[in-house]
Amino acid sequence: MFTSCEDLRRFGKKTNQPPATAQAPEKSASFTGVSQWKKHFTDPRLQALTDQALENNRDLKIALQRIEMAKAQITASRSMLAPKISAVAGAGLQRFGLYTMDGAGNSTTPIYDGRIVPRDLQDYSIGLQSSWEIDIWGKLRSKKASATARLLASVEGRNLVQTQLIAELATAYYELLALDAEIINIDETIKIQRDALETVQTQKQAGAANELAVQQFEALLYNLQSMRLDTQQQIVEQEGIICSLLGDPKRPIARHRMALMDSKLPQLSSSVPADMLKNRPDIRRAEFELAATKADVKAAKAAFLPSVSINGMLGLQAFQSNLLLNVHSAGYSALGGLVAPLINRKAIQAEFDHASASQLEALNTYQQSIVNGYVEVHNQLAFIRILKNLQALKAKEVHLLIESVSTAADLFRTRRATYIEVLNAQQNALKARLQLIGVTKRQFQVQANLYRALGGG
Repeated sequence: MFTSCEDLRRFGKKTNQPPATAQAPEKSASFTGVSQWKKHFTDPRLQALTDQALENNRDLKIALQRIEMAKAQITASRSMLAPKISAVAGAGLQRFGLYTMDGAGNSTTPIYDGRIVPRDLQDYSIGLQSSWEIDIWGKLRSKKASATARLLASVEGRNLVQTQLIAELATAYYELLALDAEIINIDETIKIQRDALETVQTQKQAGAANELAVQQFEALLYNLQSMRLDTQQQIVEQEGIICSLLGDPKRPIARHRMALMDSKLPQLSSSVPADMLKNRPDIRRAEFELAATKADVKAAKAAFLPSVSINGMLGLQAFQSNLLLNVHSAGYSALGGLVAPLINRKAIQAEFDHASASQLEALNTYQQSIVNGYVEVHNQLAFIRILKNLQALKAKEVHLLIESVSTAADLFRTRRATYIEVLNAQQNALKARLQLIGVTKRQFQVQANLYRALGGG
């Protein structure tokens, strides 16, 4: 059967072809960036936690299953290119009316060994049945290319999840170390405050201080103790975040309490070549998605053209089961056809419009991911420079304020400073020390963010 098809150029007018960036990317997926995280995060406890997260994290396992689903799609699209062969077997019963051409003819026609065709005609068959669509326009090959690109996109999606997981875990770990450092500094300040409270109580007994001074020192001590409890609550919350990333509810999280201030700051490259951003998993995933949508458009175009198919059957057929294996029961059929849509092609047109819109969406997503990559890397590099200078200034401030606490205490004992000056010195020193811890924490976390912004490399 042969039918006609309308000119495809009429449908091509609706297609907004993307620029050269839409060309199919290299069919490979990179794991090299995300596999180098141990070179950047050298804390052995953080490395142990990261290994555990990479093994147990649920989001990562979900990403792996998406890869398996994409592999299955490739297998399905590949099988569409090959002929389909099925084994068939059947049995049936048919009766024609006497006043029909078949019934009237069968009533006088011998079928086997002088017997007339029975009125209730049984039918037994066994054999092979095949069908094959010849992909002359590349429709099936385009679907295979689309499935392959989406597999590579799912691999890059898994890389993206892994990179984000490593960066989030490092960020949460450094946050936890900073809270530990805050507890240490608060404990040291509480010890100093207790000593100061004992001193002012002694001075009150000697008549050198009044009850107001005692109350102020004691109130500050309670404030420090409540601050410590609040920090402990934050530690519990932060441990919960890390346990969630690890996929394991066990607590507490193993770490060294003084690790933040004593650890070596990870140092990633301060000059990033533009080509390095191509290794970002989100950019590569968007690139593969763009290639997949381009293949989808080609397949949708080919749906307007005639499809060529070949169908055939080879087997045995008889009206009695004991005659089924007889050599005279052999039969076959072969049929070739050319079929094209002619009327009511709105479904095909809608599929074509959908594929075209998806391609433009993927193109914009790809371009936006590149912009996001440049902005993120630029910001993190700027933060590194700013925090380095801020850390140096804060370190000098902390050194002077710690000395001022001892100076104020000495002056207070000799009545050359008021208790208000002592309280202010202690509060300012603690505030500055906590700020220095916060700046140091941000330096570590910015390095983790830069690792993520560079795609793990």
